[in-house]
Amino acid sequence: MAMHILLVEDDVKLGELIQYKLKKQLYQVEWALDAEYALDLMERVTFDIYILDWMIPHKTGIELCKEIRMKKNRTPILMLTARDSVTDRVQGLNAGADDYLVKPFDFEELIARLHALYRRKETNWEADTKIFGDTLVIDHSTFEVSRNGVSIPLSRREFQLLSFMSQHPKQILSREQLSDRVWGIDAEITLNTVDATIKLLRKKLDDPFSDKIIQNVRGLGYRLVVEGGE
Repeated sequence: MAMHILLVEDDVKLGELIQYKLKKQLYQVEWALDAEYALDLMERVTFDIYILDWMIPHKTGIELCKEIRMKKNRTPILMLTARDSVTDRVQGLNAGADDYLVKPFDFEELIARLHALYRRKETNWEADTKIFGDTLVIDHSTFEVSRNGVSIPLSRREFQLLSFMSQHPKQILSREQLSDRVWGIDAEITLNTVDATIKLLRKKLDDPFSDKIIQNVRGLGYRLVVEGGE
């Protein structure tokens, strides 16, 4: 399970420990000491899960959680806090958090909760129809795609690739991320396979139209550039 995690924790000792132990589980972990740097990372990098401490500089974890949800960012959020009253837990959940872990906690429980959030995310990410204005429609119930009202037949893998990219519009997705999330971490493919599938997808989605929605960001990866989304 190749999770890419953002940890927001201002306690240096605890942050180092969590990051170290998560990396030992072979997860990718970025660590931010405050909300402003966390928001900057969220704009530039796609994560699978956010771990937010309640008390952080500039903004509280609750305020950061609310801001994330106001941006219509549906990435699962796990709150960490020493507050253990029912009122505090309700406040965190109402702010948009998906789960709540009280300090001090057992690391095995943290891992279990991260796995549960990840599985929930994997179950839900294909569950709806994505509509990007008049530009692009992705219907997950029928596996149909249309561009500017024109039906675009895609292979199963092309559809999966486009579907994942549509969950992160305008964000740069590395070839490694696309490989892990679309083919699976255990898949025996090379990054050239990702490039080849992107090429086929662009031929169908972009070549017939003047405006191109799949961009190659040199040295970084690819992104889907579409407006709107519901």
